[in-house]
Amino acid sequence: MANSIRPEPIDPTAVLWSAAAPDRVGRPLLLVLHGYGSTEGDLFSLAPHLPLQPTIAALRAPLQAGQGWSWFPIGVPGDPVGDALDAAALGIIEWLDALPEQPTSIGLLGFSQGGAMTLQLMRHAPERFAFAVQLSGFIGSGTHPGDARLAELAPPVFWGRGTLDPVIPEGAVARTQAWLPGHSTLTEGIYEGMGHSISQAELGEIVEFLRQQYAAPATPAVPTA
Repeated sequence: MANSIRPEPIDPTAVLWSAAAPDRVGRPLLLVLHGYGSTEGDLFSLAPHLPLQPTIAALRAPLQAGQGWSWFPIGVPGDPVGDALDAAALGIIEWLDALPEQPTSIGLLGFSQGGAMTLQLMRHAPERFAFAVQLSGFIGSGTHPGDARLAELAPPVFWGRGTLDPVIPEGAVARTQAWLPGHSTLTEGIYEGMGHSISQAELGEIVEFLRQQYAAPATPAVPTA
């Protein structure tokens, strides 16, 4: 499937890094993926609150959307049309492949569309990504060739969402609830009264989840063939 899809390229000049190039060598990488209509600077603002072990790289999505950017067209909310989700994931993997120094491990953190991207990246490269933090997002519909391997590996996934989220449809939430337990080691946070956002309570649990991941032995980042 991947060979027939044209990747959506990442602009390397738009990436926000938490460390200069010499300081990234020999460290884990945490990829940060923003939501629809936002920019690479949005979630990068969380960096001061996050653990210090990883280098943080906030990517800009490839498609313009209003004053910001998107990973894929909205189409049917919670159910991207065609190969758009895969094209965005393959673009990120191409960007990773081109890094001059490969990190010791790669973790993922994304919000909304960026949350959907974290899970799709794991589906494309199950061995490559150590864990995912999926915030107010969803899993793409249908099956994927990487699903069986994810079921074997059961990588750690934090899934946080609010009970009053008006953006992610109930069907997409139900699909994600059905998929994640069989394809990950799931930590689920449900926040009463929270909309399509990140609360202080959720941020605290995200930080604790990340601390647990970086306390564990690193999973090597294995480039795809």
